[in-house]
Amino acid sequence: MAHSEIPVVGDPGVSRSKHPALEFLGASGTVTGSRFLVTYGSDRLLVDAGLYQGLRELRRLNWAPFPVTPADLDAVVLTHAHLDHTGYLPRLVSDGFAGETVCTPGTAALTAIVLRDSAHLQEEDARVANEGGWSKHDPALPLYTAADVERTLQRLHPVAFGEPWPLGGMVVTLQRAGHILGSAVAVVDVGGERVVFSGDLGRPGHPILRPPAPPPAASAMVLESTYGDRRHPPVDPEVLADTVRRTVARGGVVLIPAFAVDRTELVLLELLRLRRTGLIPEVPIFVDSPMALASLDVYRTALSSHSDELDLERAAPLRDLDRLDVHRVRDAAGSERLNRPKGPCIIISASGMATGGRVVHHLLRQLPDPRNSIVLTGYQAQGTRGRQLVEGARAVKMHGRYVPVRAEVVATSDFSVHADADELVEWVASAPELPQTVYVVHGEPTSSRALADRIQDELGVVAVVPRRGERVLLGS
Repeated sequence: MAHSEIPVVGDPGVSRSKHPALEFLGASGTVTGSRFLVTYGSDRLLVDAGLYQGLRELRRLNWAPFPVTPADLDAVVLTHAHLDHTGYLPRLVSDGFAGETVCTPGTAALTAIVLRDSAHLQEEDARVANEGGWSKHDPALPLYTAADVERTLQRLHPVAFGEPWPLGGMVVTLQRAGHILGSAVAVVDVGGERVVFSGDLGRPGHPILRPPAPPPAASAMVLESTYGDRRHPPVDPEVLADTVRRTVARGGVVLIPAFAVDRTELVLLELLRLRRTGLIPEVPIFVDSPMALASLDVYRTALSSHSDELDLERAAPLRDLDRLDVHRVRDAAGSERLNRPKGPCIIISASGMATGGRVVHHLLRQLPDPRNSIVLTGYQAQGTRGRQLVEGARAVKMHGRYVPVRAEVVATSDFSVHADADELVEWVASAPELPQTVYVVHGEPTSSRALADRIQDELGVVAVVPRRGERVLLGS
């Protein structure tokens, strides 16, 4: 079936009350802003409520009127805690959404950290804009406030993996996705049909999480494609180890922008392993991100409760950070002191794409010094400083001025917790029955198109890249 032949809900003769339907409200043609609406009769379920990040034209979409009146939504399901899947939720609450938000206990714990940090940044950005007078709006307002977040968190409804959750004519079941702690594949049974939402799918060889569960048989699948056009190269720990050794020999600082949730844990575990085995020198390691430290506490709590998501043996060193001489920097004064280190050291700080947070202040200080190194450990979206650095920018703009890039910039994919193209295709193929249609989302256009072509060519399944705002019927 050609893309243009897929029936849409607005087609003549199609009744929304009789047919379950799916609408793509975000993450279509881009790797951010995941929002998918399932409707059946009067029931409306939103799967993920993500914030758009990266390019300015995408960020502006956060301010556009939501296509559905938020008060008409019955519930929201969160696949995991990352901002591009949860960060729009407080805005929905601010605009009238009053239903429950279903997620796993791990996602609930991490979402509280992520959304509180997001509200702080929103309010801080509005304050700076008003003081600087550079906003087009008078006054500049945050997308949402800390109070909106607290109301949002009161509506989180944790459910265990495998526990069915009914909503009118729908039933939602969450299964393990292996991306970050609490991450889930959302299975929605609606009107005699089943649609599977991958969320962000983890890798079979995640360092500390159990792998994704195979998908169940379904009529439709909504599949992420962050790495849909590439394979991860073999893991090469020597990249990080050699970078640390070179930098320390120069008397410099290794600065690692890392996502606060999951990535900081993985980078820290690898650095501890390299130090324990003598592959890098005994230099101080600082974790400078209140958000990352709070997330680290969630992982440590999961360890203590023997969570069945974690590989308890591999994650065990997270229990002993104080004994292992890892310095946790919580206060702003301590963060400021790291801008003038006494000697070579390693600093892990958020955000992972260098779009905000304390890492921006560190980059401002460390980028001009050729003794230093910047190690980028994850996907860098279009429009972010991390992407500019990966692509060889000679200067990047921060705090209103351009800063020269003289430090060594190193990118490694060893810490990626997104399934690559081969792993995504294999996951689809592992279902007991192949879906009728796979909708490829949450990727840059070339990535999504490449994955859709592979699925269609190799599995013989109709695979399309939907447009933002497009509606399709579920089932035959």
